[in-house]
Amino acid sequence: LDCDAIYHELLATDIALLAAIENRFPGVITEGNLDRKKLGNIVFADENALLDLNRITHAAVKKEVLRCLASAPQLAAIDAIGLHDSGLDNICDITVAITAPASDRIARLMIREGISAEYAQNRIAAQHSDDWFREKCDIVIENDGDELESKASELKARLMRLYGEKEEKKKYFIKFNVDGLLRGDYQSRMNGYSIGIQNGFMSPNDVREL
Repeated sequence: LDCDAIYHELLATDIALLAAIENRFPGVITEGNLDRKKLGNIVFADENALLDLNRITHAAVKKEVLRCLASAPQLAAIDAIGLHDSGLDNICDITVAITAPASDRIARLMIREGISAEYAQNRIAAQHSDDWFREKCDIVIENDGDELESKASELKARLMRLYGEKEEKKKYFIKFNVDGLLRGDYQSRMNGYSIGIQNGFMSPNDVREL
C-alpha cells in the first residue's frame, strides 16, 4: 500500500479532508484543488503548522489504509513516510527504513517536482533524521548505490524467516519506511527502491521502480 498515492487520491475524492486542510490553512484550496507548493511554503517553515497538517492527513490516510487491509492478502507492505507518526507501525510485525544521503534526496525532489534547491532542502529538513529511523525501525538499509541487490537478497531472507515464524497467524504486516527512498532508473542511477513483496517471495528482480 503506497500511502503517498493514497494521500493524492484522497485529495481528489475526500471532501472532508480538503475542508479540514482549508480550515487550518485558509487559501490553499482553490476550486477544490490543493495548491501543494503554497501549503508547503507554510508548513516547511513552521514546525507547528507541519504538525497540524500531519495530524489531519495522517488520520485520513490511516483510515483508508485500515480499510484496504481489511481485505488484504496474508502478507502486506505499507509504504509510508509517516508510518510511526500515524501509528500504523503498531500493526506491523517488522519495520524497514531505507535511508539515502541528503544530497541525493534533494536532487531527487528537484528533478521529480521541478522545485528549487532551497524548497527541496526545506522539505528534507522537515523530515526525521536517519538516526531517528535507526532507533525506530527493526531493519535499516543504507541506499548509497552500493550492493543494492545483495541488500535486497539479505532482506528477503530475513522476511522469509519472519514469514515462517508467524505462519500460524491469520494476518500480519510488513512495512517499508522509505524516508530516503529515491526514485529513478535502477540501472542508471541506483537512486532508491522498494523491495517488491508478493505472497512472501522476493528476489533481486523484485526491486522495482516506484
